[in-house]
Amino acid sequence: MDAALASAAAIADQRQKIEQYRNILATVLSASPPDISQAKGFLDHMVSDEVPLVVSRQLLQTFAQDLGKLESDAQKEVAHYALTQIQPRVVSFEEQVVVIREKLAELYESEQQWSRAAQMLSGIDLDSGIRMLDDTNKLSKCVQIARLYLEDDDAVNAEAFINKASFLVTNSQHEVLNLQYKVCYARILDLKRKFLEAALRYYDISQIEQRKIGEEEIDENALEQALSAAVTCTILAGAGPQRSRVLATLYKDERCSKLKIYPILQKVYLERILRKPEIDAFAEELRPHQKALLPDRSTVLDRAMIEHNLLSASKLYTNISFGELGTLLGIDPLKVCLCAIEVTAHYNLFAVTQVEAVIHFDDDTEELQQWDHQIAGLCQALNDILDCMSSKGIAIPV
Repeated sequence: MDAALASAAAIADQRQKIEQYRNILATVLSASPPDISQAKGFLDHMVSDEVPLVVSRQLLQTFAQDLGKLESDAQKEVAHYALTQIQPRVVSFEEQVVVIREKLAELYESEQQWSRAAQMLSGIDLDSGIRMLDDTNKLSKCVQIARLYLEDDDAVNAEAFINKASFLVTNSQHEVLNLQYKVCYARILDLKRKFLEAALRYYDISQIEQRKIGEEEIDENALEQALSAAVTCTILAGAGPQRSRVLATLYKDERCSKLKIYPILQKVYLERILRKPEIDAFAEELRPHQKALLPDRSTVLDRAMIEHNLLSASKLYTNISFGELGTLLGIDPLKVCLCAIEVTAHYNLFAVTQVEAVIHFDDDTEELQQWDHQIAGLCQALNDILDCMSSKGIAIPV
């Protein structure tokens, strides 16, 4: 190998020199089994001062494109070695580095090593002054990296690249990329347990009317999955007026009645108590992060279901003991107490008497009636004033 490389380096004619190097490279890459040391020796020679830059660029470009001829393990070892050796002169070989990284990313992706594939692509300088990339290419790369990280449920790294994409997607006319961006953003919100925001994003995606965007077909199953994800995230979201509005929207959407999780959506919307078998069946449809343990050792699902059932119970009972409510809901009374205290702090819907171990639900019927009487009294007083003005001939401005 050393003699062959020295012989090629001594050739004066540049075209013949390149051809000789190509022959050496072809021999190295076609060897069976692959000779890693020869491949590394060729790389060392290419990045040395013995080879003119115009020659080494062409040969390293060919090397990068033909990496796939090596077996996967050999390809990884040689590619990583190439990146290390090129690093001191990376400015001179940016195009070649990009091809090597993309080849490695493809290999890692084929092996389902999603984060490693994403790391390979994230090492590409998208803002290089030498390689002028348009916004569409930058957006495509950012979304691709985010999608790879999301395969490993890595919301932190995925969000970093989606944030970069957010500056590019505004002016993007590429509908497929825009849709992929929306899907990634919804999944990140879901992973970060911002369930209500994620639900709105998923629902927006589920309403896409086009079945073909560019060359990409959008099947009904994908839209149904987005709608199902919207329902799931809404159920897991914390109670409140906005959640109630989203629940109403989903419940009234005819498509939801065909979903497997429609029965639980119906019960949540109608504020009916959910029993343990129903909650367990719903839990089977959840993803791991949606069942993750919280600091108090309860799960996201536990918290959402207890909160829902407490609010549902407030429609049925004036007061109830922790023990009875725990039996009703099929959970530990202490967990009922802790959750009730937390929910009370946020919604002020009932009072928790810890000494008596009783929850007293507020009945606001009297307050509402009093409010109605006050409004009616104000309206009557205003009518009396207007009648008095009219009887005295005073003009009433309209």
